[in-house]
Amino acid sequence: MNSSRVLSNSRNILYPTVISAFISFSAMGVAYAQDDEVNSTGVLEEVIVTATKREESAQDVALSITTFNGEQLNMMASGAGEDIRFLRGKVPSLNIESSFGRAFPRFYIRGWGKTDFDINASQPVSLVYDEVVQENPMLKGFPIFDVERIEVLRGPQGTLFGRNTPAGIVKVDSVKPGQESDGYATVSYGTHANMTLEGAMGGALSDSWSARVSAIYMTRDDWVDNGYTDKKDALGGFDEWAARAQLAYDAGNDFTALISAHARSLDGTARLFRANIIEPGTNRLSKDNYKQDKIWVDGTNQQEVDSWGAMARLEWDLGRTTVTSVTGYETVDAFSRGDIDGGYGGIFVIGEGGPGALPFDAESADGLPDHSQFTQEIRWSSNDWGKLDWQAGFFYFDEDLTIDTFNYATLFGGGVNGVVLQEQQTTAWAVFGAIDYEFSDVTVMNLGMRYSDDQKDFSAERFLSPLSFLGVGPIGPITTDADDSEISWDLSLTHSLNDDTNIYGRVAKGFRAPAIQGRLLFGDTVSVADSETSISWEAGVKSTFADGRARANFNVFYYTVDDAQLTAVGGEANFNQVVNADKVTGKGFELDFEALLTENFLFTTGISYNDTEIKDSNLAIAPCGAPLTPCTVKDPAGSVPGSVKIDGNPLPHAPEWLVFSSGRWSMQTENGEFYVYGDLSYRGAANFFLYEATEFRGKALTEIGFRSGYIWGNSEVSVFGRNITDEEVIVGGIDFNNLTGFINEPARWGVQYRYTFN
Repeated sequence: MNSSRVLSNSRNILYPTVISAFISFSAMGVAYAQDDEVNSTGVLEEVIVTATKREESAQDVALSITTFNGEQLNMMASGAGEDIRFLRGKVPSLNIESSFGRAFPRFYIRGWGKTDFDINASQPVSLVYDEVVQENPMLKGFPIFDVERIEVLRGPQGTLFGRNTPAGIVKVDSVKPGQESDGYATVSYGTHANMTLEGAMGGALSDSWSARVSAIYMTRDDWVDNGYTDKKDALGGFDEWAARAQLAYDAGNDFTALISAHARSLDGTARLFRANIIEPGTNRLSKDNYKQDKIWVDGTNQQEVDSWGAMARLEWDLGRTTVTSVTGYETVDAFSRGDIDGGYGGIFVIGEGGPGALPFDAESADGLPDHSQFTQEIRWSSNDWGKLDWQAGFFYFDEDLTIDTFNYATLFGGGVNGVVLQEQQTTAWAVFGAIDYEFSDVTVMNLGMRYSDDQKDFSAERFLSPLSFLGVGPIGPITTDADDSEISWDLSLTHSLNDDTNIYGRVAKGFRAPAIQGRLLFGDTVSVADSETSISWEAGVKSTFADGRARANFNVFYYTVDDAQLTAVGGEANFNQVVNADKVTGKGFELDFEALLTENFLFTTGISYNDTEIKDSNLAIAPCGAPLTPCTVKDPAGSVPGSVKIDGNPLPHAPEWLVFSSGRWSMQTENGEFYVYGDLSYRGAANFFLYEATEFRGKALTEIGFRSGYIWGNSEVSVFGRNITDEEVIVGGIDFNNLTGFINEPARWGVQYRYTFN
């Protein structure tokens, strides 16, 4: 990286860092959230995590990890109808984006993710919800509510969590049933008639049985006008609910059980695409074609997702060892339709269109009418054997899915003029083992290994082509399969310098199974990407200081990915395919810091720097293909006419800098407690696609959140705001028709009432 770029990055990060510090010291926090972080002696509480599938102090785990408890999550979401993307930028090296809106989040850790929007896309970041992997991307949008803890594990997790985790894991653990009765109820109301109802209640059914039920309902009115139809408040709303029921057994003997079931239903607006909102030759919003609360579309926009699942966790304590069984089942039915061109008409078709220059119409839908996922893990672990502890296990995964893709003739009645069907069956199994060995009282080694076997069987068939008027007809079924087996592993050493400071080093190998894509609407081939492997090196220090009132975790890392799976999205040919790059590298650092600056003021910050690079001198892809408003491509031409080389480019949606800071302060009154909370998140600039183009590089985004309230007895009332400065930034694009983009969430304000049962 050249020196001029380093200087530029330093200037870019200075502004949000200064603002972050200001917000953190002047906009403060909450008492009940602080109580979870600070114990009665006025020092920071020990953070317990299950990153190694055992309960351990986060300071002892040889891994870069960030955690949030339930009250911290409540502060950041604040009843504003947020989906899981609210975590974006609030964790070092974690970015989340979506071209599907609430339904299909795409995760990136340390700059490494996948832009693929096909419904069978695999990602290098896994979401694990209550110990069950959520493999299909439509499952990953399950709402966050009644959650005990979220852990973000950075770097390969191939030993204990397996395939498709080479970049890391977002691990969500819900609040579990207990013998003590407790619960809460919240109601919030805000901008665009955004209302959230959330609650939970749990407690004992008998001396051995306990239960907990929780639910959330979120709704928002349509708030975006359609200038083409002159309809006010035509788009942008949604209705969503989710629920969870859990039953636990613990008679104080050698057997415990937890059985749970959950469901979700979403009905609303898909992502709003906006034609020509990017000013040609820049990455600025167009003054002529962009209004935050107005679009001009002639197609249909809708989204529906229904899912449910169940989990059973059974555990037998055999004395010196414990056997744990985790069985999971998930199924989801989804349909998402959008006006992809983001405008109306089509100059090439009917001689007129807009806003701006719109060459042709594009309206499509993806559905997941049939899906099932079954997982089974059995692991055997030692119970405090002294210097040596271990665990070993077996994992099985089976998924069947059917994807249907439709294209619509928007300008000729809106009927279906393209139909593609894809079917995929995936079977995978693995055996794994890990040991922890204490060389001395201050030095511990962790070693793990996993053997994975993965098999995919795939078929795709086009029944009707949108280009049938050009003589393009049906094709297929095209069948293919992809299989591979791989050994992943990790090795780490932790050394205690003293009671408060640990240093560690870790090297790990990750593995992602082969990927297949068969979107045949505008192409005639099925693409297959070989499996990818990665080696990640990491070294860090974890320290508690200032008499337990401050904690800092810092690490540096470097990783290489061989045969990296990338997705060439859209382009001039409007054809997506998965490809392998020879190598991708990433390096950077991460810092988590929190400090109790005064008795009632807690400050936290997380900062990360990620520098990624694609290394493949022969890999070329098709760049943006808007024929009337071409983008400004910066990459050199490839050997194939119309292609460009992407060697040396950063990964898409991989900002170099992410910064998050929060401050919370509370003041006792005669009858209760008053608090103020503020947070700031900064995400640096990033490319939307594999190639580099001026128009499709998103600007840096800084968002500020606020919450203030009063607590008395079991009640709390608060006011909140998200993105309170109403920053408007393009966060994604469509590159095959015009300079289409979509934007971040607008400012939201609201009030909330919360009642806690105990």
